Amino acid sequence: MKIQTQCIHEGYSPKNGEPRVMPIVQSTTYRFDSTEHIASLFDMPTEFMYSRFANPTCDAVEKKLAALEGGLAAMLTSSGQAANLFAILNLCNAGDSFIAATGIYGGTVNLFAVTLKRFGIECIWVSPDASDEELQAAFKENTRAVFGETLTNPALTVLDIERFAKFAHKNKVPLIVDNTFPTPILCKPIDFGADIVTHSTSKYLDGHALQCGGVIIDSGKFDWKNGNFPEFTEPDESYHGIVYTEAFGSLAYIIKARMQLMRDFGSYPSAHSAFLLNIGLETLHLRMKEYCVNAMQVAEFLAKSDKIEKVRYPGLKNDRYYALAQKYLSDGSSGVINFTIKGGREAAVRFMDSLSLASNVVHVADIRTCVLHPASATHRQLTDEQLSAAGIDAGMIRFSCGLEHVDDIIADITQALEKV
Repeated sequence: MKIQTQCIHEGYSPKNGEPRVMPIVQSTTYRFDSTEHIASLFDMPTEFMYSRFANPTCDAVEKKLAALEGGLAAMLTSSGQAANLFAILNLCNAGDSFIAATGIYGGTVNLFAVTLKRFGIECIWVSPDASDEELQAAFKENTRAVFGETLTNPALTVLDIERFAKFAHKNKVPLIVDNTFPTPILCKPIDFGADIVTHSTSKYLDGHALQCGGVIIDSGKFDWKNGNFPEFTEPDESYHGIVYTEAFGSLAYIIKARMQLMRDFGSYPSAHSAFLLNIGLETLHLRMKEYCVNAMQVAEFLAKSDKIEKVRYPGLKNDRYYALAQKYLSDGSSGVINFTIKGGREAAVRFMDSLSLASNVVHVADIRTCVLHPASATHRQLTDEQLSAAGIDAGMIRFSCGLEHVDDIIADITQALEKV
């Protein structure tokens, strides 16, 4: 099926007499006819047994998301942060390291640089524009993964996925790519060599700011038997000595994440949350097109204003990442723009407080236009050095174009600029 059809039909196919719309299975519990059957599931949990592990409604949405990204399997989580945390913890133990491209979302920076450090896991930061020599030099003997965002939040840096995949695979580790802003409608990182894809489903995939969520999607293509990942090839004593690569083959990564991490952390979404997410997915292909159309017109408008110091949007021909955007985001660069108003932080705040249609909220990638000041909100915990590495200055505004008529969005920007 084409991706537009997949958005609607993947994951759930009703049989004769069953509900046409994917039902909500609102139950934590599943009944079995024998104690022996339940006991077998604790050796090999391949069926629904408790909704901290898996749920039929969530399972249908996981199948849809895996299909959309061109992956083999997926696991939903309760947030995008949980997805990125599990994606790393599934590979790294205390004493290990992983590489991450700078400029990624501030919450993820804190997760990697502070929280995982407490776990004894080192994050090695590299610029997405690092030379080949710098990139190779970042790898250590204990490096277990490389992480980046297709389109960074909020700097809008475009990751050269093929290049980062090449170096990851040269060093026998997987590339993990957070694809939240482009969604699989605009970019499929697995097609360019990524091994694992994550999302904050709270953003465009949901699209309506209804509930938080995340997902990990496994390509099923990485060779876990290459010698770097004994946790996949040696017995797991917490599951009666099961060997993931032997028992599950190409599903080893996602099954290990579910059997170990979801079992122990329990960050699984409710069936109702998955149901709401699926409603958003059904219109994703239509919404992403309109977000991109609106954002391009708004970016071009801002670029002509004498009150704007600079505009960042990879769809603009003068943007430093335009060439990479044409390669990875040829159908559009999402609905998010960042720009800096002349006058710094004070002017930025005055502009934002003067907006009427656009909402000043701690959110992005909604059907409603929204705006945020990263330096004092999502990236407030970062040092000045980290802000600079993330491409954020005091006057930067993150502007997320919604699905209102673009004339109304521009009119709101115009009247707010007049008050600066």
